[in-house]
Amino acid sequence: MSDLNERYIVDEHGTRVGVLVDVDRYRKLLDAFEELESIRAFDEAKAANDEAIPFEQAVKEIEGKRR
Repeated sequence: MSDLNERYIVDEHGTRVGVLVDVDRYRKLLDAFEELESIRAFDEAKAANDEAIPFEQAVKEIEGKRR
């Protein structure tokens, strides 16, 4: 990620208010962010020391809450 080719959007005072990235770079950033979220969720679940339940039971409980 050292070759970012950063391009900024600035306001009338020259303050950076946004950044432009190409679509491929944006998708890679989103993928990395989603992976990091998954890792954090796993770490939180692991640290909670909750009782493990079967996958099928978890799906039923989640679907029951959606209704």
